[in-house]
Amino acid sequence: MQWNSVGEFFAMGGYAFYVWGSFGACVLLMFTEPFLARRRLSEVRKSLIRERLADELELQQKTQ
Repeated sequence: MQWNSVGEFFAMGGYAFYVWGSFGACVLLMFTEPFLARRRLSEVRKSLIRERLADELELQQKTQ
């Protein structure tokens, strides 16, 4: 497809809202996903630490 001007390029043949909206949503999600994954990893690590400490405390109470 050829465009005669920059305006025609950004208009995308009348599909600009769909094209640029889809592009924007994709970019937003690509920047958001690592943040959410990092936060989830932190929550899982904290949960595992709490479980380990609870198991250690339970083991100490059994041995006393």
